[in-house]
Amino acid sequence: MIFFGHIQKILIIFIGIIISGCFSPTQEMGGEKRTNRPDQESWDIIITMTNEGMVRAIVHSGYLKKFQQKSFIFLEDSVTVDFFDHSEIHTTHLTSKSAEINEKNNFMRAIQSVVVKSDSGITLFTDTLSWNHSKQRIFTDDPVQVVTERQDTLYGVGFESDTEMKHWKILKPSGVTDRMINE
Repeated sequence: MIFFGHIQKILIIFIGIIISGCFSPTQEMGGEKRTNRPDQESWDIIITMTNEGMVRAIVHSGYLKKFQQKSFIFLEDSVTVDFFDHSEIHTTHLTSKSAEINEKNNFMRAIQSVVVKSDSGITLFTDTLSWNHSKQRIFTDDPVQVVTERQDTLYGVGFESDTEMKHWKILKPSGVTDRMINE
C-alpha cells in the first residue's frame, strides 16, 4: 500500500510535467498569442528625431505601440509631426490619423487623412505619405491635392519633396488651368 502511494505521487508529478510542457511560452490563457501584442504601450507621447545631434522632427501621438523584435512602432490617435531644417528652424507641420515607424532606419509612413502644411504656404492632402529620415525626403504614390501659396489647387498621383516643401513635384499631374504658362 505504501509502495502504491509513491507510484501514484510520481505518476501525478509526471503527468503534470507532460501537461505543462504542452503550453507554449508565447501563449496566454484563452488561446491568445503573446507574439501579436506590443512590448510597450504609451499614451500622449513625444518622440524627438535627430540627425547628428540636430533636431529634425518632433512626433506627437495619443497612443504608441512598440514591437521590440521587429524594431517597429505604430502610432495612432492624432499623430502630428513638426519638421525642422539643418538650422533647427521649423519648416513643416504634418497631421494624420496614424503612422508607422521602422526604427532600424527611422523610416516613417503617415496613414489616413494626411495633411502637410509648409511654413512657405504649400499644403498637401493625401492618404499616405512616407518620410525617409536619412534623405530628408517625403513622398507618396497615392492621389494628391496640393494648394500653393497663390491658392492654386493642383491634383495628381504621386508626390516627392524635401521636408521643407521648397522643391516638390507631382509625379502624374492632372487637371485644367486658365493660367498662362508665363504667369
